[in-house]
Amino acid sequence: MIVVDGLHKHFGGFHAVDGASLTIEEGSITGLIGPNGAGKTTLFNVIAGVLQPTSGTVKMAGEDITGLPPHSLFHKGLLRTFQIAHEFHSMTCRENLMMVPGGQSGETLWNTWFGRKRIANEERALAAKADEVLEFLTVSHLADQKAGQISGGQKKLLELGRTMMVDAKIVFLDEVGAGVNRTLLNTIGDAILRLNKERGYTFVVIEHDMDFIGRLCDPVICMAEGRVLATGTLPEIKANEQVIEAYLGTGLKNKEQVGA
Repeated sequence: MIVVDGLHKHFGGFHAVDGASLTIEEGSITGLIGPNGAGKTTLFNVIAGVLQPTSGTVKMAGEDITGLPPHSLFHKGLLRTFQIAHEFHSMTCRENLMMVPGGQSGETLWNTWFGRKRIANEERALAAKADEVLEFLTVSHLADQKAGQISGGQKKLLELGRTMMVDAKIVFLDEVGAGVNRTLLNTIGDAILRLNKERGYTFVVIEHDMDFIGRLCDPVICMAEGRVLATGTLPEIKANEQVIEAYLGTGLKNKEQVGA
């Protein structure tokens, strides 16, 4: 699904991503881990078109998508979420979901004058789809709640719901567990697994919670200092001396600290 080859992103003299190469298989849930400052979020931002790479290439299903803007990638089915959820605070959860699909009739001035029936029909269909998404995510009770008033974990679920309003092919999730209680994190995990198995979504997940990574992800990619250190199952990653050194700087003598 995604092939990253020799990707670099420099900020002046700082090499946030330093020659990273990796492959994301279609239909997988791939975990991306690494110590703080490893370049994980910068890598996401470059792949998703938020940042332009300094050099290197990104391909999606064989097509070179290097440097394409986020809206172009959105239409190709590549979406990402953020560590801090981005919602329209004063709109309801249902309305937030209804905003996602592009090319709606109500976006043109002409249709607001002469296509009101078409707009009304479209909005009814979008509302019905939004309600289906909320039910899938087990948060139907939030449909009429203002998005700015729901919890952080519920906002993460709402962001996941946005990806369901379009034909997403691959979704990059940036720290979905940050600030989320264990019960809601389990709900988010259940939704990701269902979307992967029932709807064929491919996911790439940045997360520091190793229990969450272990439940969902295979393979797991570990980054450090802008480079890919290792790829494998979570037990293989935990047993990798380079990974232990990157996290702890202490080598084999403290392997038990990372659960190896």
